[in-house]
Amino acid sequence: MNYFELFDIPVSFTVNKAALTRIYVRLQKQYHPDFFGQESVEAQDKAMEMSSLINQAWKTFQTEDATVKYVLQLHGMLEEEEKFTLPPAFLMEVMELNEMRMDGADAASIRARVDELQAEIKAPIAGILANENTASLSEKDLHGVKTWYYQKKYLDRLLAE
Repeated sequence: MNYFELFDIPVSFTVNKAALTRIYVRLQKQYHPDFFGQESVEAQDKAMEMSSLINQAWKTFQTEDATVKYVLQLHGMLEEEEKFTLPPAFLMEVMELNEMRMDGADAASIRARVDELQAEIKAPIAGILANENTASLSEKDLHGVKTWYYQKKYLDRLLAE
């Protein structure tokens, strides 16, 4: 059972946080281990397993990055330790950002350029990310989201340095 099935919501890159919270509370009331104290060991173990799964799903749905990664994994678009090739134009932009840093540009200037670049790379896939159900997306659409995901991770790491 995947996290979307568990929460009975469509597979989507964005989730409705208010609805998600209501479902989370309902599921925790249904499966929280404290409610199974008088049950069999098997029932307690099952409740613990379900509660853990609910918490993992909840954590995944709290950030866009984690949700996008999970959806791409569900669609078989991400592999562990994958060496994804980023577009050359993007890598040139990153090289320019690194040169700005080496030339002593202030953090605010670098941050401003990264924010601009983030907006530029997200614009082509914004509609795809807003799609309420990924079942109808083409492989090309999913590949576009994957490219954006890796570019965003790259820029996030650059800012963290």
